[in-house]
Amino acid sequence: MVALLEREAGEVLPGLPGGAEHEEGSSAGHAHNLDTDYYLVNAWFGYDGDMTERPFHHGNLRAVLLDEAVAVLRDSGVEGLSLRDLARRAGVSHGAPRSHFVDRQALLDALAVVGFERLRTAVEWAMTASTDLPDRFRHVAHAYVDFAIDDAALMDLMFQAKSSTRTGAVGEAAGALFGLLDQAAGPRDADTDEAARESFKMLFAATMQGLAALVVSGRIPRAQGERLVDDAADMMLASDLARRSVTDR
Repeated sequence: MVALLEREAGEVLPGLPGGAEHEEGSSAGHAHNLDTDYYLVNAWFGYDGDMTERPFHHGNLRAVLLDEAVAVLRDSGVEGLSLRDLARRAGVSHGAPRSHFVDRQALLDALAVVGFERLRTAVEWAMTASTDLPDRFRHVAHAYVDFAIDDAALMDLMFQAKSSTRTGAVGEAAGALFGLLDQAAGPRDADTDEAARESFKMLFAATMQGLAALVVSGRIPRAQGERLVDDAADMMLASDLARRSVTDR
C-alpha cells in the first residue's frame, strides 16, 4: 500500500520493486500486482504474519486491538494476551500496537476500562426496564451476573487491582459503574445511612459475582443461577441494610 501510494507520487521506497535498482532495462520492474506490493511493503516494515485475510486499519486500530483482546480473554484467559499476537490477529506489524499501548500492563488497564464501560452500558439498559424499584433492581442484578458469566475473564481483570491502586481511567470507569449502581438503589432522602448504602452496593457486587462464579465453574447450571439472582435480590431488598440505605422499596 505504501509503495503504491508513493509510486503514484513519483517516489518509491529504496529496496522495493520500482526503486533505482529496477529502473534500468525493461518495464518489468514496474509490473507488479496489488497483492505483491502489499506483501513486500509489510515485509519492509517487519510484519511477519498472514496478510491474506486482514486489511489495514486506519484510525480504529486501538479499538480493533481491544476487540481482539476481549476475544482472546474469552478463549484463553489473561495468560494468552500478548501485544505481538494481537498484532498478528489484527493484521498489522508487530510493533504497531505500541503506538497505543506502551506495554502489556497498559493493554490490561485499557481492557479493564472497556469492561467497566460495557458493564455500565448493560446496567443502564436494565435500569430502563421498569419504574418499580424491586423489579428494576432484579433486572440490574441479572445484567450484572450475565456480564460476569459471559465475560468471566474480563470481569476478573476489572477487579483484580486493589482499589487503592486503581487510578486514572480505570478508577474513573469503576467509579462511573458504582455511581450507576448507587442510582439503582433509588434516590437518597433525609434518613439515608451513607455507610449502609456503601455496604449495600459492595454486598450487591460481591453476591452477584459470587453467583456468577458458581455458574462459570460449573457448580450450578445457569438456570439455577438465574433463580438465585432473583432470590438474592429480593433478600437484599428485604434486609435491615436496605431499610437504612434504599428508598422507595
